[in-house]
Amino acid sequence: TGALSALQRQLEIQESQLRRAQSEKETLQKELRERENQLQAMSAKFCSLREERKHGEMMAAIEKENCSLRQTVTQQESKLAEQNQLIADLQSAVSQLQAKALVNEYHIQEQQRAQEAVQSQADALQHTEQQTRVALQSISSRFERYRSKIIQATFSAAGSKCPQAELTDEEVLEAMQKIINERMEFHQLLKQKGVK
Repeated sequence: TGALSALQRQLEIQESQLRRAQSEKETLQKELRERENQLQAMSAKFCSLREERKHGEMMAAIEKENCSLRQTVTQQESKLAEQNQLIADLQSAVSQLQAKALVNEYHIQEQQRAQEAVQSQADALQHTEQQTRVALQSISSRFERYRSKIIQATFSAAGSKCPQAELTDEEVLEAMQKIINERMEFHQLLKQKGVK
């Protein structure tokens, strides 16, 4: 955005210079036309005086002024050519600045779109994370209830001692395995005695 603002300021300066150059060009063209009119008037006057007898000194002055006017016209034409070149250069610079401004504006829009896409993905991930947390809490709660029931069922059997402290999962598994082994042994014993 800063680069775009700088380009726009530079574009405004170049356009101002272009307008000033065009104004100077019009002024030079106007002066050139006036000089040409003067030159034509002097030429006509010179031709008219030629036909008269007493025009020696006047002819010299007119010729001198004529020469001066020609030089002025030449200078004005040279300045006009310079102004035309300056205007062409300024127009080229303005076009380049406008192109740069358009490119920068396009890049800014692309960055904004990319930022919006990233924000959308972040929002979706945040939503998924919240859902996952809720599901995890539900699973954890169900697991704790299930574990509590297993412990209750395991240590409510005859001959089991109620635990005095928090049990680890390994201790719960050992207690369950012990009950399973005892049951299998009892089952084998009944089988050996012929009890169905």
